[in-house]
Amino acid sequence: MNTTNEQSSTSSMDPQIYSPKSYMVTLILCFIFGGFGIHRFYVGKVGTGILMLLTLGGLGIWALIDLVLVVSGSFKDSENRAIVHPKTIAR
Repeated sequence: MNTTNEQSSTSSMDPQIYSPKSYMVTLILCFIFGGFGIHRFYVGKVGTGILMLLTLGGLGIWALIDLVLVVSGSFKDSENRAIVHPKTIAR
């Protein structure tokens, strides 16, 4: 067993858990264009992005819920990987 490789792999971002999508980009897109679902297109959730676009973010309610999820670090991409702030990963 090579412990050097195991240590370096745990210190880098694990692609199975964390999304490669940017937290800040997702947050800004959700804040500015949340009613149009642009943040969902960005993370690969095209189907729900279209639904948000057609319903104007569920009349704003769906967009507000997504904003809370993004800020709390609970928002996930299309492959169910968390989109979190980079400081969260370092912990």
